[in-house]
Amino acid sequence: MKKRTINILVFSYLILFTACQINDVEQSKDPLPSWNEGKVKTSIINFVEAAIDESSPDYITVKDRIATFDNDGNLWSEQPYYFQLKFAIDRVKALAGEHPEWKDTYPFKAVLEDDMDKLISFGEHGLLELVMATHAGMSTQEFNQSVQGWLANNTHPRFNKKYNELVYQPMLELLAYLQNNQFKTFIVSGGGIDFMRVWTEEAYNIPPDQTIGSSLKAEFVIENNEVIIRKLPAINFIDDKAGKPVGIHQYIGKKPVFASGNSDGDLQMLQYTASGEGPSFMLYLHHTDSIREWAYDRNSNIGRLDKGLDIAADEGWAVIDMEKDWKVIYPFE
Repeated sequence: MKKRTINILVFSYLILFTACQINDVEQSKDPLPSWNEGKVKTSIINFVEAAIDESSPDYITVKDRIATFDNDGNLWSEQPYYFQLKFAIDRVKALAGEHPEWKDTYPFKAVLEDDMDKLISFGEHGLLELVMATHAGMSTQEFNQSVQGWLANNTHPRFNKKYNELVYQPMLELLAYLQNNQFKTFIVSGGGIDFMRVWTEEAYNIPPDQTIGSSLKAEFVIENNEVIIRKLPAINFIDDKAGKPVGIHQYIGKKPVFASGNSDGDLQMLQYTASGEGPSFMLYLHHTDSIREWAYDRNSNIGRLDKGLDIAADEGWAVIDMEKDWKVIYPFE
């Protein structure tokens, strides 16, 4: 009887010891393994740990844990030009036979002549023209199928990978870290809302109702006894620059406590987040790695980071140095 009691005590001790070991491993597990140790990584972890600690003066209630992320150049690459622009370019070429006038009309002429410098010179206005001409008239179902087909059958010219594979591994870890700590994560992007909603849930674990973007007007119609939403050739909302806080207000209804972007187009979103009454975290991604990705900032036509870089330094916002702060860029490395 005595021997049996000792065995039970030993067994109980082993269970308790093993449980403690497992708990220690879980606590010591690095939530951001693709990030190099440094100021940015430490500041992110410190912010999150304080936000979830009810005894901390920087505790944030679950209902207020709102985090917003730009997409292009922040969650996936955007060079040598925005990926949705490439989708629109391919649509223009596919539809050119139905529109002979395009060969003499800019920005379509630039697309058909593969003159990317000329096309990019038209800026946002040119992109919107392409989007309206190539996206309008389609039902949302037809558009979704078109995006799915394009993603499945096209690869990036530099990496020979599908475009939705060019997501940033460190940012995937950051999203998961926030989500695991009950932050509600949103995409707030200048990109098309319907274009993103096709693939972002699988890529980022962010559902369509938490994806905010630019949009065309649309209409409800019944055709051949089928109920559809059809895209119209008119702009509904531009979710960029000062439009981002407006979109956040309209779609979310409260200020974020965490905001992440990579360009001057995200500046107002970060400023809006910083204007909250409680703790907040503003994060910029600075593209500094010309070897593994690209290096660009103040003079870039795509993802220009100029004023935002200066304000981040003045305000003490966190700035990721891609070359120094990230061990890897993409999941396939």
